[in-house]
Amino acid sequence: MSELISVERRGHVLLIGLNRPDKLNAFNPEMIRELAAAYTLLAEDKDLRCGVLWAAGSDFTAGLDMPAIARHVPKVIFQPFIPRGMTDPWGVSTAPCPKPLVTAINGRCYTLGIELLLCNQVTVAADNARFSQYEVSRGLFPFGGGTVRWPLAVGTNNAYRYMLTGDWFDAAEALRLGLVQEVVPAGTERDRAIELAGKIAEQAPLGVQAVLRSTRLAQAKGTGPALGKLSWQILRLFLSKDARRGVEAFKNRTTAKFEGD
Repeated sequence: MSELISVERRGHVLLIGLNRPDKLNAFNPEMIRELAAAYTLLAEDKDLRCGVLWAAGSDFTAGLDMPAIARHVPKVIFQPFIPRGMTDPWGVSTAPCPKPLVTAINGRCYTLGIELLLCNQVTVAADNARFSQYEVSRGLFPFGGGTVRWPLAVGTNNAYRYMLTGDWFDAAEALRLGLVQEVVPAGTERDRAIELAGKIAEQAPLGVQAVLRSTRLAQAKGTGPALGKLSWQILRLFLSKDARRGVEAFKNRTTAKFEGD
C-alpha cells in the first residue's frame, strides 16, 4: 500500500486505514485504487477472515476530493478508478468483498464514506460521528451504491429523508435508523471494531462467507432464489472439515479451532 491507505495484519484480521488526514481523508483517484488493492488482499488471502476499516485523524472521510476526481474523469476509460481485476470496495463495478468488514466511524462520514459502511457488514460509530449523503446538493446523486443499499438498511422512506435533502445527522440518529450497530465514546471505536472483527474471525470461515452470499442473493434476486440454494449450500458445509471440528468441539465442550476447509 502507499501512504494513503495503511494495512496491518492482526492474526486473521486485516486492518485497513484511510490515511489522508490532512485532507479529511477525502478520496482522490490514488486513494481509491489503494483501497481497492487492500480489499483485494482481504478477498484473496486465505489466511484473512475479516477486515476492519478505520480512519486516521479526526474524521472518517469528507467524501470525494472533487477537483482531483474531476481531473481524472477524462482518463477514466483508460485508467478506471477501480483497476481491472481488483475488488471494488463499494461493490458497484465488481461483486463486493466475499469476506466481512467491520467499520469504525469517527468525526465526519460523508457521501461515499456512508456508502462504504453500507457495503460492509457491521459499523461502530464514535459518539462524535456526523453523517451526510449530500450529493444532491452538488448536482449529483449517490452513485457508490447508496440508492440501492440505503433502503435495504433503513427503509425506503428513511433513505429518501436523507438522500433527498442532504441533511447531516448524528450518531444517535444513525443508530436509530439502523445505519450503525453500536455507538461508543470517541476514541474507542477502532478498538471495539477490532474486538468484533476478532469474534467474527473465530467463527467458521466457510459459514461466515455463506451468510454473506445467501443474504446478498436475497437482496439482489429476492427470497425465492436465495431459499432455493439453501439446501446445497448447507450440504456443502456439512461435508467440510470445519463442520466436523464444530461437532467435535460441541461434544467435548471445547472451543472449535476452524481452519477454513
